[in-house]
Amino acid sequence: MKLGYRTHTTRFFILMVIALLLTSCAAAPVAKWPPPVRPEDDFIKPDVDYPFKEVHDPFEGFNRNIYKFNAKFDKYVYLPVVNTYEFITPKIFRTGVSNVLDNIGEFDNLVNSILQLNLKKTGITAGRFVVNTILGVGGLMDPATTIGLPRQNEDFGQTLGYWGAGNGPFIVLPILGPSNLRDTIGIAADATTFRLIDPLNFDHNEDLAWIYFGLTAVDERYKSKSRYFETGSPFEYELIRLFYTRGRKVLIEN
Repeated sequence: MKLGYRTHTTRFFILMVIALLLTSCAAAPVAKWPPPVRPEDDFIKPDVDYPFKEVHDPFEGFNRNIYKFNAKFDKYVYLPVVNTYEFITPKIFRTGVSNVLDNIGEFDNLVNSILQLNLKKTGITAGRFVVNTILGVGGLMDPATTIGLPRQNEDFGQTLGYWGAGNGPFIVLPILGPSNLRDTIGIAADATTFRLIDPLNFDHNEDLAWIYFGLTAVDERYKSKSRYFETGSPFEYELIRLFYTRGRKVLIEN
């Protein structure tokens, strides 16, 4: 993507803000926010090997602070934007946007299905793209699912796992949420591949690029019904860590 001065300046500012947030998070003491309904000592027994301890998390203090930052960002920035989007747009518009973005996202699914040498998923994904692009009017509708071509969610983190790469340490990414070293590398690889091939021709349309990435961020949060700190459990961080790790394992194995 050929970026102009304005875009470079904006991205530099965003990176500086993130760097400052990371520095403050790293320096801050580890604390639960908000306090759990019941303290951990009511549950934890020192001689019991709990399942959530199985995840390698050497940066736990740092990760917990990023988790708290994400919760505050979600509450005060992300969700207000998503709620406004939901308020001012009809459901049929939001569904159409989700379908179009999913159709564009078939690019990553197709590349990673090929890299995993999975002919079945490659065929389904290619078929979905053709059907939804033609019969679904550019992806506004999803007739492919109706005719038995379900979406195959594949990414480079799964591809690395398929070829034997381990999880690596658990990581909580700013804004993006739970991850691990392998999947973080996968996110970067998918983004780099998308940018290099540039299927939407962003090189010649910066404004389209910003619209696409902005809508993608809002749409992803709109489709997710999860909310931070709604469980009241003192182990929410541990549970999220465990569910993410086990969930990724299931996706890689299937």
